[in-house]
Amino acid sequence: MNINSTQKVMRRLKVIEGQVRGLQEMVKKDTYCIDVITQTSAVKQALSGVEDAMMENHLSTCALDQIKKGKEIKAREEILKVYRLKRK
Repeated sequence: MNINSTQKVMRRLKVIEGQVRGLQEMVKKDTYCIDVITQTSAVKQALSGVEDAMMENHLSTCALDQIKKGKEIKAREEILKVYRLKRK
């Protein structure tokens, strides 16, 4: 990953870390369940955004390089693995 992409992903992860800490406090304080669920949904969406950024980077760098080097099967297998994980 290039420096700019890495910085963006790291920034997103730090925000997610803060959200998870906030969730811990909400649970400790016995916050209304629906409010906690709303925040867990926001964390899941944020993580999905990180996954999307990582996948986009992988496709435009690693997978493309593998294909150029004649490793199409490896590239395809990795893409399918991530696809299957995202469907769960």
